[in-house]
Amino acid sequence: MEVLGALNVGEVAQYFAKMSMFPVFDLAYYIVSILYLKYEPGSVEVSRRSPVASWLCAMLYCFGSYILADIMLGDSPIDYFNNNSHILLATAVWYLIFFCPLNLFYKCVAFLPVKMILVALKEVVRVRKIAAGVHHAHHAYHHGYFIMVITGYVKGSGVALMANFEQLIRGVWRPETNEIMHMSFPTKASLYGAILFTMQEAHWLPVSKSTLICLFTLFMATSKVFMTATHSHGSPFALLESLTCPVLFGSPAGGAEHRDGHDASHHPAAVPPAPAAKSREELNEGTRKRKTKKAE
Repeated sequence: MEVLGALNVGEVAQYFAKMSMFPVFDLAYYIVSILYLKYEPGSVEVSRRSPVASWLCAMLYCFGSYILADIMLGDSPIDYFNNNSHILLATAVWYLIFFCPLNLFYKCVAFLPVKMILVALKEVVRVRKIAAGVHHAHHAYHHGYFIMVITGYVKGSGVALMANFEQLIRGVWRPETNEIMHMSFPTKASLYGAILFTMQEAHWLPVSKSTLICLFTLFMATSKVFMTATHSHGSPFALLESLTCPVLFGSPAGGAEHRDGHDASHHPAAVPPAPAAKSREELNEGTRKRKTKKAE
């Protein structure tokens, strides 16, 4: 504890929590978000065919969480577009990533060491958005803990939750990519983070908000940088989920096997399929043999 006191961890956490996100951290957030948009199949073709649709998709990638959270809380969904500096900065990033000559800007930000730094900075913004969403919902609904969790969750992963709507703008419809059905690591982490910040707002966690922001940011940035460096699509929660989910919700594989056995024991034996109809060649061959036998 003396070491922690000498390092002034509390003061460092407070300074970090009050640090302004604009423009450095927000710039990194926009770059990584639009970079992921360019990774989507067909996004480059859409940008050439319809720049307006491509720009709208980029704005959804950058500000989708704010739009969805405002809709949930009864605010105007275009309220965030009043921030001209953010819109212009995101627009400049979109133009450079998609239309920069020789793809120079894209090649620079997609270079792995640079991308790892940008990803870490993006997670700083994500955690701050989760905390801000929970705090905003707490002011509107003092004891609406589920609303706080949902709002923080949406603020942290609203871009992924609006992915299907963004696909429609690009002329693509892939309902099997629903983020709620197939939750990625950032989406799961946003949900767990929203729960933690809600517990902190309700004074159920013996830790200050600034310290929680600092610790959760460290976890998110470290995890995402490692996953980016190793090109991994796994989740740090996989081990914990593999241990708890079968106990709490049952094993999907075991449940399917049990269901198949249950159905087999209570249903009559399946009727064997009828033999396949003979082909014309087989019928002709049989007729020829019968005629030959009769002649003999």
